[in-house]
Amino acid sequence: MVGLRELKKERTGRRIAEEALRLFAERGFEDVTMGEVARAAAVARGTLFAYYPTKEALVLDGIAGENLAAVVTDRPAGRTALAALRAHHLAEAAGPIAAADHEALLTRVRVIQASPVLRAAADSLRYRQRQALAAVLTAEHGPVAGPLMAAQIAASLAVLRESFFARLDAGTPADRAARALAEDLELAFDLLEHGHRAV
Repeated sequence: MVGLRELKKERTGRRIAEEALRLFAERGFEDVTMGEVARAAAVARGTLFAYYPTKEALVLDGIAGENLAAVVTDRPAGRTALAALRAHHLAEAAGPIAAADHEALLTRVRVIQASPVLRAAADSLRYRQRQALAAVLTAEHGPVAGPLMAAQIAASLAVLRESFFARLDAGTPADRAARALAEDLELAFDLLEHGHRAV
């Protein structure tokens, strides 16, 4: 059971992120200060930095959680890395996307795309995630195959992410976009597993 303190902390963090995203969407990431975010969220600067140590974290915190290396490391015995990653991403695609989350997600993507600083930070984050995945795969498949596999997986997921966001941005309802993403995931992992013979 979540305690009152944890619930309050979660709400505060969410409110800070929502206010930051609203300001960034209105004025641009580079033109908003941390002080302005703190004032908009009605928190002290110290509180803001306790939740989000950098301005970039206010936007990227939502994508920082994807740990592909952990998905592979924590998979059940006998399951391949690709099977574990496929199952993980299909489960995520099957999850409900609330209308509010849909709008927040689109806003986050637009803010990132509009900011060279955030695009670079997102690229750096994904590079670190790919390197962590490569390290795990290298331990299993060797120093050439591991990084190659990680690069192919990361590139496939990047294309699927772009396609999903393009659908949402074009007005496709979230549930239809999620179903299309699941179909795309199946194709992508078939291609990763079987190569071009899969099509």
